[in-house]
Amino acid sequence: MVNDRTRIKNLHPCFGSVPNKGRIHLPVCPNCNIQCNFCDRKINDYEERPGVAASILTPEEALETIDRALAVCPDITVAGIAGPGDSLASDRAFKTFRFIQKKYPALLKCMSTNGLLLDEKAEELIKIGIDTLTVTVNAVAPEIQAKIVSRIIYHGVTYEGEEAARILIRNQLAGIRKMAEAGVTVKVNTVLIKEINRSHIREVAKTVKDAGAALYNIIPLIPQFKLAHLMEPECADIDGARREAEEFIDVFRHCSRCRADAVGIPGKLEIGSQVYSRKLIFKETFSHG
Repeated sequence: MVNDRTRIKNLHPCFGSVPNKGRIHLPVCPNCNIQCNFCDRKINDYEERPGVAASILTPEEALETIDRALAVCPDITVAGIAGPGDSLASDRAFKTFRFIQKKYPALLKCMSTNGLLLDEKAEELIKIGIDTLTVTVNAVAPEIQAKIVSRIIYHGVTYEGEEAARILIRNQLAGIRKMAEAGVTVKVNTVLIKEINRSHIREVAKTVKDAGAALYNIIPLIPQFKLAHLMEPECADIDGARREAEEFIDVFRHCSRCRADAVGIPGKLEIGSQVYSRKLIFKETFSHG
């Protein structure tokens, strides 16, 4: 499978700078298999950040939600699954994408994952026709990753510290290679934590580019959970990290840190009130972090 990257860039608001294309995030995955020290997953209708959704949908409900969303916003071109747990921690994302492929084959199929199971699930993802994939890689050195991810649950066994970090990094990079070699457009997200991985950005960017990632996105830390005591990176920190990453890989600069049930045109229109009974939000421009 070889994807048309120009088509993806022109249709996917998170893989290009297209101003009037929309996406729908389908919150079908409740569980996660790693514990990030900055992650605080919640079910609510008011926080505007990743890891939050108003409810968890079944794959069948997800398809009905796409029906409603397209009726309100025909400019939606991407159906994505970004949590609020990990998309590969259950089979719910796979079932949802099969439904989408059958009813809405023209929609781009996009998924986000922490990558722990990406290496072993890659062939199944390729088979169902995933167009774009985002993998969160916060470090490629175990001693740094261990400060960000406290533990993983891998094939029923809990690992902690640098042992967990080594497994996670190995699986992330192997999975990225498989997906990229199959023609899937891969974006890597890195949560920028000034006190932990700020000086590590060059190495992460180079490593994921070498593995086959096409795009890199740096997301500033939202201080919460175990990292609530740290400072949110300032604009100078984010800009500096982006410039360093650009030495190796194309950098995406318009991330608005969306909820797991976001619907609409990023930075311009959110139609959650019609689709998920959430507050309608208008913005004039993209948020730059």
